[in-house]
Amino acid sequence: MGRIERFEDIQAWQKARDLTRLIYHLTRRDPLCKDWDLQRQLRRASVSIMANIAEGYGRKSHKEFANYLNTAHASAAEVQSHIYVALDQNYLSRSDFEECYARCEECSRMTQSFQNYLSSLQGSDSWKLRDS
Repeated sequence: MGRIERFEDIQAWQKARDLTRLIYHLTRRDPLCKDWDLQRQLRRASVSIMANIAEGYGRKSHKEFANYLNTAHASAAEVQSHIYVALDQNYLSRSDFEECYARCEECSRMTQSFQNYLSSLQGSDSWKLRDS
């Protein structure tokens, strides 16, 4: 793992930011932009991935950070579920769906791996990410 001095250094957060950028791009287009409820749900869920990674980092405890990464992981699954709705309603092309789904999978894998790493440090009594 590289040196982490701020949450923006976390690769999972960077990937979540890319996913959120994509979600906002897709939800600005017709016809998805007209389905306000689905648009808001997609945006909230993608932003939640980023926010939970950042908030977990801010907690300064391995255990708490791991819990927030678990929530970020769940939010990625929520985005995947919502894009199925968008696909089924013909709001997304198959290629847009697949790109978005793949980015969610990448975020999921990264948050899960990071969570596993932090869980392995649970016996540690200090915040070590800055010294990694």
